Amino acid sequence: MNAVRQPGALDALRFDNAFVRALPADPDPGNQRRQVFGACYSRVQPTPVRAPALVAHSAECAALLGLDERACLSPVFTEVFAGNRLLPGMDPYAMCYGGHQFGNWAGQLGDGRAINLGEVLNARGERWTLQLKGAGPTPYSRTADGLAVLRSSVREFLCSEAMHHLGVPTTRALSLITTGEQVMRDMFYDGHAKFEPGAVVCRVAPSFVRFGNFEILAARKEIDLLRRLVDYCIATDYPHLGPPSRDTYVAWLAEVASRTAVMIAHWLRVGFVHGVMNTDNMSILGLTIDYGPYGWLEDFDPDWTPNTTDAQGRRYRYGQQAQIGMWNLVRLANAIYPLIEDVPALESALDAYATRYESEWQAMLAAKLGLQALTDDADRELAEELMSVLRLAETDMTIFFRALAAVPCAADASLDELALLAPLRAASYAPDTLPDAQRSRHLAWMGRWRARVQRDGSPDAQRAARMNGANPKYVLRNYLAQEAIDLAEQGDFSRVNELLDVLRRPYDEQPARERYAAKRPEWARHRAGCSMLSCSS
Repeated sequence: MNAVRQPGALDALRFDNAFVRALPADPDPGNQRRQVFGACYSRVQPTPVRAPALVAHSAECAALLGLDERACLSPVFTEVFAGNRLLPGMDPYAMCYGGHQFGNWAGQLGDGRAINLGEVLNARGERWTLQLKGAGPTPYSRTADGLAVLRSSVREFLCSEAMHHLGVPTTRALSLITTGEQVMRDMFYDGHAKFEPGAVVCRVAPSFVRFGNFEILAARKEIDLLRRLVDYCIATDYPHLGPPSRDTYVAWLAEVASRTAVMIAHWLRVGFVHGVMNTDNMSILGLTIDYGPYGWLEDFDPDWTPNTTDAQGRRYRYGQQAQIGMWNLVRLANAIYPLIEDVPALESALDAYATRYESEWQAMLAAKLGLQALTDDADRELAEELMSVLRLAETDMTIFFRALAAVPCAADASLDELALLAPLRAASYAPDTLPDAQRSRHLAWMGRWRARVQRDGSPDAQRAARMNGANPKYVLRNYLAQEAIDLAEQGDFSRVNELLDVLRRPYDEQPARERYAAKRPEWARHRAGCSMLSCSS
C-alpha cells in the first residue's frame, strides 16, 4: 500500500526535473574544477554541513511550493535545505554558463556556489526550481570553495523577499540556514581574510537560466546545443510564443527584452542599485537575480554604485542601469544570432526594450509624483527638475517621496514656506543647513508641482494614495541589513525575522516600526557593509 502524502508536507513535493531531462549533462561525474563542453550542466551533490540551524524562512515562498508552517519548522526541512539530505525526486546539478563581467568576456563561469536541487510542480501547475546557494563546490567553482557566509546570505535572503513585496520582478528565497561551519573570506580583497560563520540560502524561481547560458554555447560554437537550450526555454517558460522557428526566436528575444525593461524600471522606481549587472547575472525571465553588492539610494546620487569593484568606473551605477540592460541584451542577441542570421530582425526585437522601458518608467514616474500620466514635455521637464534639485545636497530619495505625498495640493490649501520645505527637510541629511540654491529651486518646483497636481484634478487623498503605492516607506537599507547581520553573527536572529516582517508591507504605515524608515545614521556612513560592499560571500 502506498503511503498517504500529507498536503503541505515535504514528502508531498512533486518533482518534475525538465531541465536535466531535456538537455545534455556533463559526462564526467567528478566534482573537480574544469571546463565543461557539450553540456548544459553537471550533476553534483551538496556538501553536508556539521550543524545546520534554521535562521528564517519565508511563509509566502513556502506557500508557492505548497509547504505549510509545520513542514518549514521541521528538522527534515533544515537538513534538506542545508544540503545534508535529498528528498525523493531531487536530481542536483550545477549549470554551465559564461558571461561578460564589467564589459569583458570572462569565458566559462557557471554555478560556482549554487546547486539546483530540482523543479517542483505545485498544485497550480507552476514550475519552481529550488536552488541552494553556498552548498559547496561544483565543477564551476574555479579556485573558490562554493560556500557562502552568513552576512551575504542574510542580505540575499532578505532582499529577495523585500523586492517581491515591493512589486519588483525577482527570484525568491525560501530559507536561510546556518551551517555550523566557519568559512574563510577576505571581505574587501585587501589581504585581511578571516573566518566567518557559514550559511546556505534556498533560492526559488521558475528558472535560473541566464543570458550567460546562451553566451557560452555561442562562444564555443556549440550551435546545435544552443538551439536545444533556446527551444527548451521557449517550450518551458514562453510556450505562448508557439513552436520553435526563426520568427519564434525573434519574438522570444523581444519578450525577454520587454521583461528586462520592466524589471529595471522598477529598480529605478524604488531606488535600487543591483551593483553587478554582468550578463551572467541577468535572468532570461526578467527577474532580479544574484543579490550581491546591491544597495538603495539614500543620498539621491545617480552616479552611486554600492560595489567596491565598480568604484572607479561606476559602470553599474544607479543612473546607468537602463543603458546596461540594453548592452546586456545586445550580448544575448549576438549569442542567438546563429539561429536567426538576420541583423535587422534582431535589432527590431531589441527595439522592444527601449519602447517598453520608456513607457514603464514614465508611468512609474507619474505615479511617484501623484499624476495620472506625464502628458507632455512640460511634465517631463518638471520631473527632471526635481531630480536636479534632489542632487544639490544629500537628500534621501525614499523619505522625500513619502513626505511629498503628504503635502496638500488642493486649490484652497495655502501653505507657508516651512510647509513647502517639509519634504526636503525630512529627507535632508543636513536639514538645518539647506543650500540656498536647493532651497530656492525646491520652493519654485513645489509651486509648479502643486499647480500641475491641481490641473490633474485628483483629490488629495486619492493622489496621496497613488504616490504611496509607488513610493515605499520601508526598503532594505544597507545599515538595517548590517544591524541584523551583526546580531545574527552573535547567534541572535530576531532582527532578521523582524526585518522580514517589516518588509512584507513596504508601502504601509507601521507606526511601531518607524525606526526602520529612518535615514542612514552617521555611524553607518563609511562602515563596511553599510556604504560600499564587495562581491565577497
